[in-house]
Amino acid sequence: MSTIAQRRSPPPTASWMARMMESRNALGLAFLLPAAVILLLFLTYPLGLGVYLGFTDTRLGRPGIWIGAENYEFLYEDSIFWLSVFNTVLYTTVASLFKFVLGLWLALLLNRHLPFKAFLRAIVLLPWVVPTVLSGIAFWWIFDAQFSVISWALIKLGLIDTPINFLGDVANARASVIAANIWRGIPFVAITLLAGLQTIPQSLYEAAVLDGASNWQRFRWITLPMLSPIIAVVMTFSVLFTFTDFQLIYVLTRGGPLNATHLMATLSFQRAIPGGQLGEGAAIASAMIPFLLAAVMFSYFGLQRQRWQQGGRD
Repeated sequence: MSTIAQRRSPPPTASWMARMMESRNALGLAFLLPAAVILLLFLTYPLGLGVYLGFTDTRLGRPGIWIGAENYEFLYEDSIFWLSVFNTVLYTTVASLFKFVLGLWLALLLNRHLPFKAFLRAIVLLPWVVPTVLSGIAFWWIFDAQFSVISWALIKLGLIDTPINFLGDVANARASVIAANIWRGIPFVAITLLAGLQTIPQSLYEAAVLDGASNWQRFRWITLPMLSPIIAVVMTFSVLFTFTDFQLIYVLTRGGPLNATHLMATLSFQRAIPGGQLGEGAAIASAMIPFLLAAVMFSYFGLQRQRWQQGGRD
């Protein structure tokens, strides 16, 4: 009996590696360590450096000194900065709402028993997988003041007489970049919500049909509540992607005309790199953090809806 106990107990000289392999907590931390190092190097350090630069007068080629909140005081009186805040909020709100509504409609459509369903889902993903720069160049040609295919079609139909100045007019430029962002972002919302729709038990719909529930009632009382955690996550990512959009705006308008499409991200880049004011550009980027934290908090509180699915209190 003593011999069996000696065989089962680890030798006192067992290596630390063997002890770590036997501990689930230590093994989990070991697997998380590489990801933590990558996040620390490529996310935490740049974020901290950006916040620090926002309190300095650093310029390209010249190290700055600590100036406190002077950059933020200047931005508070800068009309172009507040215009970029307005543009960013407008751009994010309108584009996110349209992407959610159209993406949910498309997800409900793809969730039905359609012919060539797999092929249609692959086609829907194309706008999302195409690089943003290529999408921007394509829309740049679509919205061209002279050779726009939209203007050509409307002229041929007799609806307009002259080409539309999509990117040269303030209102048209804002609507054009929002439309381009919506086209690009719908697939992400649609495919993610489609995955959520397929997790809803069909027995709930069958019971609702037996109780005489209409299509709208089934959607209102089954689909939306069960999708609420997925919707919270999808809309959070959609808001984050839209709020920090840079490539699409930079390719299409570079903030013009008259700064009408300048977002906080593009204005930060313009002030920091072409303008050489790294401290001011970092301050603009840091001013985006409260908005992004608000989106994350929206996701957090939305995820609490999962308790409803588990039978707990909301």
